[in-house]
Amino acid sequence: MMAMLPSAQAQANPEEEELSSLAFGDQPTVSIATGSEQPLRRAPAVATVITAQDIAAMGATDLDEVLEMVPGIHVSRSIQAYSPLYVIRGISSDYNPQTLVLQNGVPMTTLFIGNRGNAWFGLPLENIARIEVIRGPGSALYGADAYSGVINIITKTAADTPGTEFGLRGGSFNTWNTWVQHGGKLGPVDVAGYLRVGHTDGFKEKIEVDNQTLVDQELARLFGYTQRASLAPGPVNNGFDALDGSLDLSYQQWRFRAGYKLRDNGQTGPGISGALDPVGQVKSERITADFSWNGIQIAKDWDLGLVASFLHYTQQFPVGLRLFPPGAFAGSFPNGVIGAPNTWEQQMRLSLVSTYSGFKNHNLRFGIGHDDLDLYRTQEIKNFVLGFPPTPITPGADVVEVSVADSFMTPHRRQVDYLYVQDEWRLARDWALTGGIRSDHYSDFGDTTNPRLALVWDVSLALTAKLLYGQAFRAPAFTELYSINNPIVRGNTALKPETIDTWETAFAWQARPDLDVNLSLFRYSMKDIIRATAQPDGSTQFNNAGEQKGHGAELEATWRATRALRLQGNYAWQRSIDVTSRHDAGYAPRHHLFGRADWSVTSGLLLGGQVNRVAGRKRALGDPRPDIGDYTTLDLSLRTNLGSKGWEFSGAVRNVFDADAREPTLPSNGIPGDLPLAGRSFYLQAIYRM
Repeated sequence: MMAMLPSAQAQANPEEEELSSLAFGDQPTVSIATGSEQPLRRAPAVATVITAQDIAAMGATDLDEVLEMVPGIHVSRSIQAYSPLYVIRGISSDYNPQTLVLQNGVPMTTLFIGNRGNAWFGLPLENIARIEVIRGPGSALYGADAYSGVINIITKTAADTPGTEFGLRGGSFNTWNTWVQHGGKLGPVDVAGYLRVGHTDGFKEKIEVDNQTLVDQELARLFGYTQRASLAPGPVNNGFDALDGSLDLSYQQWRFRAGYKLRDNGQTGPGISGALDPVGQVKSERITADFSWNGIQIAKDWDLGLVASFLHYTQQFPVGLRLFPPGAFAGSFPNGVIGAPNTWEQQMRLSLVSTYSGFKNHNLRFGIGHDDLDLYRTQEIKNFVLGFPPTPITPGADVVEVSVADSFMTPHRRQVDYLYVQDEWRLARDWALTGGIRSDHYSDFGDTTNPRLALVWDVSLALTAKLLYGQAFRAPAFTELYSINNPIVRGNTALKPETIDTWETAFAWQARPDLDVNLSLFRYSMKDIIRATAQPDGSTQFNNAGEQKGHGAELEATWRATRALRLQGNYAWQRSIDVTSRHDAGYAPRHHLFGRADWSVTSGLLLGGQVNRVAGRKRALGDPRPDIGDYTTLDLSLRTNLGSKGWEFSGAVRNVFDADAREPTLPSNGIPGDLPLAGRSFYLQAIYRM
């Protein structure tokens, strides 16, 4: 989001002042583009910044709601517990490992699947200061998985949360959240803390046909077996309990952060295997800590920074998954096909960054680092031997824990060493050239090197143009490398990383003092895409077996129509083609339109509304179903008292007209009618600041 140039204003009420700060105010800055803060307009990337003020104005309560409004990003859903898929510029996949998500600059990636973890269950926003997004490659700076884009979530410091805040929110689906956060001083140390507890039963939209329905039909066709085991038609199951906490301590150049994210009693959405499962439960626990020491002056024009981070992540199934319901497979499983693949991992990262400004018009940045990534324990509890049809592991017995050697995967460890260099060169008064290259060495699959180049030209005071090129890679996930004892999908230790080459051009135009317009154009080429392919024995194995090309455009505008009214919107268009079949790569929207209005109705009252249209989603080649239906949703929000102290009340209605919105499934998921999203819902919220 681009801010406007400052403008003299008369005294305004708090709501008008907040709208003014969103549209006028100081020029926004971004740090994700180069690793150091700089004006968003001149950043050598196609970037968006969403502040805490933006989040409050739109009434968003979860990260996914914010990202859906970013040009070129659509938040789709996985069959795995409705986990979000951040589809950027048409790059869509089962688990979305091609989008790198950072928290305070540290990757949130898990090793097993290569994404944020399939037991995600949302990320609250009360403690978020800003979200920075890059569409396009970022591996020259951030390494693995900065492929289609990078999202950096920056949490609040003591300066962002002066005093104490208490909050309570409740709404549809028996959803409630309560939180407290505080910022202040403990002697010379700045302290910020946050604690949030929440619960939801989840929405209960109906699945008409599931995977077990298809199995029942096939058994009837082949063997005349007419007894049904499927629970469809039936509701999806999306409930969970949540606990989030964080601590931020800073003193001069030192900062320590710690975080905790627990999701318990999580339900499985449409069922992990595409068969409705009202019983299985998942638990994920994420413990993070990072320490940074920045701005260390080691010599004239030289400074040094150090970051060390730790992540411990577990994903367990305390109540085993009903992969298929009781009575499945002609009654072979009276209690259902039950499985629980549990994983434990820890990650330790250390990096040193040094900048040198001794050369005129140059700012050099050097980085070196080491990552120790250890999936140190696996456990599988089940009652079946996988195959089609599956057979009981021990006839008449309940679930058993199989040996590690006989489980879905044995523990594995990955070590990464990397170094990079970047130069920001001020070629002339209105020209800047940023170049960089990073080399990574992986202990399991070898080396990869990725460059970037960005030319930025201030054409005039009102217009900036950019030409960008970058390469990026996506590291194979552990499940793709090391899956064993699975005759359906096997790992492949010979996998290479996926790669992408991207060209972009972008324009930032301040058409009037109260109107900003941004346009970006892109073209990319993906190679060595990791896909499961058929093998001679009838099973499948992960291989580098695909190529994809895409191009598109993103247009966005923000208009401060009056002192009391702000309008913003964006439109994204893309075409992504599978090179082998010359067919649409599938499942990503060709057209995505978003619009929002914020209106200060009276002193003390802010009304907001937003429209989101998702259209043009095709099926991939070989998927005979009709194209995914388009949908349009309308959300409304109302907020009072934008002051810094005292009470603030707000509420919102989502999907006002109860549109039938759905996200696509793959044919292999076994849910032909796709994944239904929540219908009309609401929440009410009260915050007290002191």
